[in-house]
Amino acid sequence: MTAGIDTGDTAWMIVASAMVLLMTPALGLFYAGFVRSKNVLNTFMMSIAAFGVATVVWAIVGYSLAFDTGSGFVGGFGHAVMHDIGFGPRDGQTIPHLLFFVFQTTFIIVTAALVSGAVVERMRFGAYLVFMALWCLVEMASGFSAFAAALVVGARKDYGRMADVPHNALFILLGAGLLWFGWIGFNGGSGFSVGNQGILAVVNTLLAPAFTLMMWFMFDLLRGRKVTAVGAATAIVVGCVGITPAAGLISPTWAMALGVVSAVPSYVMIMWRPRTRLDETLDVLGAHGLAGLTGTLTIGLVAQKSWNGVADGALYGNLHQLAWQLIAIAAATSYAFCATYVLLRLVGLVMPLRVSRKDEAIGLDITEHGEEAYATGEGAILLVQDLDGTIEGERALLR
Repeated sequence: MTAGIDTGDTAWMIVASAMVLLMTPALGLFYAGFVRSKNVLNTFMMSIAAFGVATVVWAIVGYSLAFDTGSGFVGGFGHAVMHDIGFGPRDGQTIPHLLFFVFQTTFIIVTAALVSGAVVERMRFGAYLVFMALWCLVEMASGFSAFAAALVVGARKDYGRMADVPHNALFILLGAGLLWFGWIGFNGGSGFSVGNQGILAVVNTLLAPAFTLMMWFMFDLLRGRKVTAVGAATAIVVGCVGITPAAGLISPTWAMALGVVSAVPSYVMIMWRPRTRLDETLDVLGAHGLAGLTGTLTIGLVAQKSWNGVADGALYGNLHQLAWQLIAIAAATSYAFCATYVLLRLVGLVMPLRVSRKDEAIGLDITEHGEEAYATGEGAILLVQDLDGTIEGERALLR
């Protein structure tokens, strides 16, 4: 083992990386359950494509721009094409640099896939791949990126005129459950060790979504007198997103409180948004943008040095921390929205962003991929005459 490497930390980070990698197909399931059956494969493919596009772009240049020494705003090209990324640790870490690269790659994969939730059921697959590749070079907050994407791409042709009913609630529940599992590695691995901060993050990632889930149950009961499966799955994601910024920085008690509080703005947004002309299809802004904003603000209020070993928040005498969190929120959301808006406008100058109205009506599974998630009919027997005159049957799928 290379000097400076801790085997326990390394083992945990291998597991955490695998858990985060699982989040992308889990997200695909979660998103696919929400859309109409004619767009299931296309929606899932937007997540699966991130495995290829995000990883390739990240390995060639994205990682270097994010983590190589640079100007303070952007890194350099010292790690381009994985140059100088080896078995030794980075400064201040006890895991191989290669493993740090893997963990960060799993992050960029799932965050790139998240944005697709705003534009499913009408964006061209090729245009989305180009956008994703560019987005990975300037990785940003997914929720507010989704907001910008929905504005640029525009609403579905029948938005507001047809009931927007999820086609498979079981997909949504399974996806949410697997996302929660992966989020343990997402947050617990962000300390890059098996130390106290990582343990605290794991505990808080268990607690906060559970409390969000109970709050969502209550909201559903008050609103419609029924607890919904779609609401439960959404609550899990909201709770996971809400705790992510604060997972290793606040106490378990405050994590429980954050789970309750983060449910409020997200629930209100998700209920209100369909009444507007904003067709942000799968509510990435409400579930990810507002929940993440709430968690980030919570750090400035209730972070405790006794738990995180770094700094206190405003309620514990450190008003400066709250000020910094507000600055970070303003900077991150503005950058994410504006950069995404510009990127999509640039892509739109080169190629159409949307499928045609006819293709949208047919469904993107057929028009973009030539496949169907659910084959209709059992097919037909195609009779083929061999050279010797023998008639043989081959099954052909009816379209």
